[in-house]
Amino acid sequence: MREVAVNEISRVVEKLCIEANERLPADIRAAMEQALAAETSDRGREILSLLLENAATAATEAIPICQDTGMAVVFVELGQDVHLTGGNLSEAINAGVRDGYRTAYLRNSVVRDPLERVNTGDNTPAVIHLTLVSGSSIRLTVMPKGFGSENMSRLGMLKPADGVAGIKSFVVETVRLAGGNPCPPVVVGVGIGGTMEKAALLAKTALLRPAGSRHSEARLRELEEDLLAAVNRTGIGPQGLGGRTTALAVNMEVYPTHIAGLPVAVNIGCHATRHATATI
Repeated sequence: MREVAVNEISRVVEKLCIEANERLPADIRAAMEQALAAETSDRGREILSLLLENAATAATEAIPICQDTGMAVVFVELGQDVHLTGGNLSEAINAGVRDGYRTAYLRNSVVRDPLERVNTGDNTPAVIHLTLVSGSSIRLTVMPKGFGSENMSRLGMLKPADGVAGIKSFVVETVRLAGGNPCPPVVVGVGIGGTMEKAALLAKTALLRPAGSRHSEARLRELEEDLLAAVNRTGIGPQGLGGRTTALAVNMEVYPTHIAGLPVAVNIGCHATRHATATI
């Protein structure tokens, strides 16, 4: 059994909050550079160039990539051979978020109650997803989720008879309805199966998979490729101003489901699709 003090978790979460907000993930940068090389629209190329310039400036000047520094979504993969000491895991994570947003002067966007709308003043609480895994390490991923993209997400409780055609239609329709609101080029996370909440979580975790990677199963890999091509045929383009690059990637995750259901969720990530990971 390995002991880990929770204040170490706070320290790492603080660092990840700052890193995720100030540095474009390497996979997203590479995908955007590839998109710039392939884009045929002059306006689209100009916008992609500006987005890359913005990301470079943010990293150099240690300032946020975007003014919406998001609600902190924290994924914890906790080894079952780890014994946490010195406090509570959730409290430690929120302390890290609080310190990270204060230290880097990141915008506080969280309200204490969804109806009364009073800002908490420190961007807490985070949304925490905990998974127990084998081993004696802790893997932490911070995803600051801005709501220009989050608001464009959708859940569909499709019928099994809708099949692949229904899934394709739902995903492409979601991107069409989103238009320029999520600051394209986007990453489209698709979750299929499970229950209502499981499909939504699958869609969000799909955004963490590197842009440009493909699902390990051939049938799903082909579906991802078909959907990416269909999304880019919409012509929405960078920042919604036209072009062939509406999405950098379509990432899909699946899970077993009930005989009577076909839950499908789409979670859209903006052009930055920010995230940072560290292991303790």
